[in-house]
Amino acid sequence: MPELPEVETTRRGIAPHLEGRRVRDVVLRRPDLRWPIPGEVTQFLPGQVIESVDRRAKYLLLRTQLGTALLHLGMSGMLRVLPSDTPVNKHDHVDIVLERDRVLRFTDPRRFGALLWQKPGETHQLLENLGPEPLTDAFDGDVLWHLSRGRSAPVKTFLMDNAIVVGVGNIYASEALFAAGIDPRRAAGKVSRERYAKLADEVKRILAYAITRGGTTLRDFLSPDGAPGYFFQELFAYGRANEPCKVCGTPIRVVTLGQRASFFCPNCQH
Repeated sequence: MPELPEVETTRRGIAPHLEGRRVRDVVLRRPDLRWPIPGEVTQFLPGQVIESVDRRAKYLLLRTQLGTALLHLGMSGMLRVLPSDTPVNKHDHVDIVLERDRVLRFTDPRRFGALLWQKPGETHQLLENLGPEPLTDAFDGDVLWHLSRGRSAPVKTFLMDNAIVVGVGNIYASEALFAAGIDPRRAAGKVSRERYAKLADEVKRILAYAITRGGTTLRDFLSPDGAPGYFFQELFAYGRANEPCKVCGTPIRVVTLGQRASFFCPNCQH
């Protein structure tokens, strides 16, 4: 599943081609993806100028005067800006047709993505109650420490909770905990303030670096230009079960936490 760096990479790739351009039409080749596509998308988006392309958590927001189109890439979704006469393939479910003979094409083989609508001045229910963005000043170790008090859930599950901080998915939570030297199984409420400060710093560092590397390609994700992300080549923990730790040589272990595979070094993380 595309995580925050992949979504941010997508945003940066499509924004220069969308911002300031008028939408001519919206072509839906099916009425739904993960959820039904609301009628407001085809009613209000055509004729509007896309004022900005923003991101909130893993949602992309195409803002116009009449409202905002929300896009989520789901498990395997991909957005590309193409010439409008580009042939349509089987899983090309949505075209947002732009002026100057360009189209924003949403391809989603597994159909876990979404195209939704947010009215002006309102916040879509899927964006309510979200925690801070990890790459902003609103997120730091003190936030993690205060919110973790009294919590017995594993710190990795806590870190992946979008009500705590958005966009730290399985891959990057594993990598940040490795870099901070924290065992993912440790109870969130048992992690010290000092160690949370280190963890928050590593979350910021790793996410920012992954964005510069184009994100992580594991199964389906490609950036808008079709190029893969390269951060997967530099993973220290995620996906490396039984391989030697790059720091100490101890075999990487894998356990299941919150129904997700969690990779860690039993020597480096405690």
